Amino acid sequence: MEKKNILVLCTGNSCRSQIAEGYLKHFAGEKANVYSAGVETHGVNPKAIATMAEDGIDISNHTSNNVDEYTNIAFDYIITVCDNAKERCPYFPSQAVRFHYNFPDPAKATGTDEEVRAQFAHVRQLIKDYSRDFVEDNL
Repeated sequence: MEKKNILVLCTGNSCRSQIAEGYLKHFAGEKANVYSAGVETHGVNPKAIATMAEDGIDISNHTSNNVDEYTNIAFDYIITVCDNAKERCPYFPSQAVRFHYNFPDPAKATGTDEEVRAQFAHVRQLIKDYSRDFVEDNL
């Protein structure tokens, strides 16, 4: 079976797309090559790394990449995880099937450290569930 190429696209490739990349790699295993990118690059958010570590997934070696870096890859699936990325997603000359889910941005969470951590955990769970379902339904 040939591995599928999956691109997860967000605005800054710092939180939601990084979390999704981590979970998609976890659930897909050898079935897919998973990439994440942003229409901009903001660096990987340390709180995204911490929230994933709490669930046993290490994304500390991820990098924040611009979508333009991946124009030479034939993607089977493109998943946009925020409305802004969906609207700004560049054209890829491929037969990629596109999926979209507008996850809340945990980087915009406000409040105490505990309240912010809870928002990251909430979004992490939403993305985990979505990623598990995506792999089960498409791979």
